[in-house]
Amino acid sequence: MDSVSAPLDSEAESRLLRLLGLGVRSRGVVVGVELVRQAAKQGTLVLAVVAPDASRHSREKVLPLLHAKKVPVIEGPSSAALGAAVGREAAAAVGVVDRELANGIAGSAKANG
Repeated sequence: MDSVSAPLDSEAESRLLRLLGLGVRSRGVVVGVELVRQAAKQGTLVLAVVAPDASRHSREKVLPLLHAKKVPVIEGPSSAALGAAVGREAAAAVGVVDRELANGIAGSAKANG
């Protein structure tokens, strides 16, 4: 699973957001920069989705750690769209800890590119 940075088309983005929503309900994802960082440090993070419009501070806190831990990153939907998918007003980062869910998300993102 490699990092995906190409913009997602609307269909792939909708699929990604639906899968993240399912992941919240099944506890297969963690929401927010701090929880994504914790999961990465613990080695339980399989994939991360980071909003391209997240604050510079948030991105600087999470991206170097994800790259160091070799966690694939999808530069995903806006923080508002990510937040809506996971039941928040906004979310800078969402981490996937369920391997099957991560494979489904990565597969739909790659099918886009």
